[in-house]
Amino acid sequence: MATKAETARSGPLNDVRVLEMGQLLAGPFCGQLLADFGAEVIKCEQPGSGDPLRVWGQEKPYGKSLWWPVVGRNKKSLTLNLRTEEGQEIVRELIRSTDILIENFRPGTMERWNLGYEDLKKINPRLIMVRVTGFGQSGPYSKRAGYGAIGEAMGGLRYVVGDPSTPPSRMGISIGDELAAVYACMGALMALHARERTGQGQIVDSAIYEAVLAMMESTVSEYDVAGYVRQRTGATLPNVSPSNVFETRDDKLLLIAANQDTVFRRLATAMGQPELAEDERYATHSARGQNMRALDGKINEWTKTLDLKPLEEVLHEHGVPCGLIYSAAEMIDDPHFQAREAIVELPHRDFGSIKMQNVAPRLSDTPGEIRHVGPELGEHTEEILGGELGMSSDRIAELREAGIV
Repeated sequence: MATKAETARSGPLNDVRVLEMGQLLAGPFCGQLLADFGAEVIKCEQPGSGDPLRVWGQEKPYGKSLWWPVVGRNKKSLTLNLRTEEGQEIVRELIRSTDILIENFRPGTMERWNLGYEDLKKINPRLIMVRVTGFGQSGPYSKRAGYGAIGEAMGGLRYVVGDPSTPPSRMGISIGDELAAVYACMGALMALHARERTGQGQIVDSAIYEAVLAMMESTVSEYDVAGYVRQRTGATLPNVSPSNVFETRDDKLLLIAANQDTVFRRLATAMGQPELAEDERYATHSARGQNMRALDGKINEWTKTLDLKPLEEVLHEHGVPCGLIYSAAEMIDDPHFQAREAIVELPHRDFGSIKMQNVAPRLSDTPGEIRHVGPELGEHTEEILGGELGMSSDRIAELREAGIV
């Protein structure tokens, strides 16, 4: 695994300054994405406690979160009590040189702190304000508390995830928050591009439920036009076959996706049953969808005659997409992941080193990189207040004593 120590910022966003004022996942993941590509991301955290992600996570060696090193990577940590007038004034000073402000508080919170967009754009008309919430900045639900799980439910994802014999399932990751963060990041970059023409900033309003809704394919149209409500179908998609998990002789599982006509013909040849591709029950995408159960049964009968490795080999030889269902253990050991440095290893103050996923996507000329793991709480407070705002060490000490930084 490659190891990177903290380095100077590079990447396509190395001339962009971001002030991150959110916590937990949606806002901070947006900040992580921008930081990965070189933006200077200053994370404002409550003195004494910081972002709750610092203590979240199922496994916590030495009492330390394994979530924070990833989401906090490449950022600077500034402790700042936003509920105080002095803290708010520091934000206004930093805004003068800030390109993007990220916040994911409930709508109205920033306005109560006199830090709403109308106030801040008077200081910096070029400011882009990214606002990530459960339901958006307008509408009858806007003032409601909204977590990622709620957005996943109301955006339609939970309804279609899981087995039809059980209640709706959740994903094993916080996909709603992360989708909202990705859309927020995309919106911020589009706003930066627009600013090049107009010279003016704007608000990016990313709602979790809408980010989920945007990924729901044709489900709304299916209901509107055909009265069809897509249901939970477990490991398969309705009318898409073959695209399922199949058993092997040595009791392993392999996902095979051969639902396109040309690919299915290659699968039939690999199975030694080319006649399946000519059978009217399986010859077309629609026919295979209607006869999914029977076709999957035939394929499973064949896969169970082979051990995993020979099965993979014959499928790859015939150009049939297939893949193991990986956990983190398999990802770390996989030679393709290693060759592309999809997982990297970085120094960590408590663990010695820590592995995490690398930056995506890959840019050929101005790639992103991970410079360091999530910082200690307030690690950069003196650097920012002293270097950026010219405060004396005595003044910073006074603010710290008052619980403002």
